[in-house]
Amino acid sequence: MSPSRLADLAAADGVRFILATFVDMNGKPCAKLVPVEAAAELEAGELGFAGFAAGAIGQRPEDPDILAVPDLDSYTPLGFIRPGLALVHCDPHVNGEPWPYAPRVILKKVLADLAAQKLEAKVGAEVEYFLVHRHEDGTLHPADARDTSGQPCYDARGVTRMYEHLTGVSEAMNSLGWGNYANDHEDGNGQFEQNFAYADALTTADRVVTLRYMISMLAESRGMTATFMPKPFTDRTGTGMHLHMSLWRGDEPLFPGTDDAHGLGLSSLAYGFVGGVLGHAPALLSFIAPTVNSYKRRGATSTASGATWSPTRASYGGNDRTHLIRVPDGNRIELRGTDGSANPYLAIAATLAAGLDGIGRGVQPGPPSRPGTFPEGAATLPPTLLHAVEALRSDELLLTALGGDGTIGRYYADVKEDEFLRWHNTVTPWEIDTYLTAV
Repeated sequence: MSPSRLADLAAADGVRFILATFVDMNGKPCAKLVPVEAAAELEAGELGFAGFAAGAIGQRPEDPDILAVPDLDSYTPLGFIRPGLALVHCDPHVNGEPWPYAPRVILKKVLADLAAQKLEAKVGAEVEYFLVHRHEDGTLHPADARDTSGQPCYDARGVTRMYEHLTGVSEAMNSLGWGNYANDHEDGNGQFEQNFAYADALTTADRVVTLRYMISMLAESRGMTATFMPKPFTDRTGTGMHLHMSLWRGDEPLFPGTDDAHGLGLSSLAYGFVGGVLGHAPALLSFIAPTVNSYKRRGATSTASGATWSPTRASYGGNDRTHLIRVPDGNRIELRGTDGSANPYLAIAATLAAGLDGIGRGVQPGPPSRPGTFPEGAATLPPTLLHAVEALRSDELLLTALGGDGTIGRYYADVKEDEFLRWHNTVTPWEIDTYLTAV
């Protein structure tokens, strides 16, 4: 067998084992732990997985193995998790071809369509999460027992009490060259956000998956659980994952514009992108808010801090956090509907597809909303996952954006509908409390 570049990378970092990783459509990280002695076999695409066992990735029990083909550009040493450990993201293949149901393969297809138009997408992601303890009775509590303030956002004391965890994650990101630039206490008790520099779309999606793993493992090492669940607490703000997006041609950013009649500093192309995202927003929610729990965050009527920070309308505005799309400056747009449960590959792929459709059809979204208002006719976003799935089934563009004739999109819709129905068919404590002696 020919020499292994992956083995060389591992040797340079003192790596002894490599996590060969991919995610299913729900974002679950799947991996095998590969000794460096088998790096050549991994690099040659000889590492097999039973796809049906891995999760929602379009396979049946009788289907042939998924083979993990590593992308060496994603190789990441993780010595701060375990000495001698590294991770590499893989593209699942079946019978020698990229597996079309694999989220990373889906995003790469959308990016190839962009590249054919000489375009590149750059994306930044704001990763939020809660640090909790789960007590023996099943209840969740912030891992920091002193984190009880009614408005804990940006609290310096809350950040300091979690200093070892936050700085550990920050130093890990910076050791990898990700450019961590802020770490803060968010709006819910026990909630934090850690930011890193934007990059090309695929790199950012890979980093979100890696960062979730890093945060989870580092929290666990300190006796805590990190959760990216959108709404773990009824009375507290939920967890978002806001995406900052822009299109480029080479070194030229295409979103800034100098002749912007609406005053946000955007180009006509950028407004077309915004119009496309807003037009496909109901179906897009099935990708950017993809769980039953996502809609507990979106429909929240009250939180301890007084705000949900989760949009309810398909609207856009300037530096205004109440809309689905915020335009903080002329260089980018911020998609605020994405939550912590989103699969970054699918969320980015679907959003790019929606935005490109708007550009291609010359859609213009009209003037931005004034602060605290919504334009007449702005679509109300789906109130449940089932409503979002129904919107997806009616959106041919997003169904086919995942590839082919819509088969993959319909498979995804089926997976999400089944998730909703499994929840719907489960009797909850709320129902017992409400109906046990109601009549």
